[in-house]
Amino acid sequence: MADDKYPRSGRPSVLSLNIKQKSALHAAYMPHLHRGGIFIPTTKKYRLGDEVFILLGILDDQNKIPVAGHVVWVTPANNQANKTSGVGVQFSDNDSGSAARRRIEAVLGGLLQSARQSHTY
Repeated sequence: MADDKYPRSGRPSVLSLNIKQKSALHAAYMPHLHRGGIFIPTTKKYRLGDEVFILLGILDDQNKIPVAGHVVWVTPANNQANKTSGVGVQFSDNDSGSAARRRIEAVLGGLLQSARQSHTY
């Protein structure tokens, strides 16, 4: 049975995210996911499993990384922990997902082992 509160369309939703600082990239990256992923602040409602297409800009790179994925994390608006509302998207198991993960991990380098808090843990 479909949930009318969160209607699904036949096409993936397109999200754009431009990250200008390493600290913001570290807070948004989800290395604990099998294929990597990214947290995208948004007030739009999504459900787990929803397909999305991301145009990801990292630091000063003029080329955006196009990457498909699925929603695996939802932080609703007005949550009790006062966390930023948005969705965590796991990268797809294809060339674009691999390219996004490699690029992010190359930029973050040693920060990946940091205990600094992120949007999802």
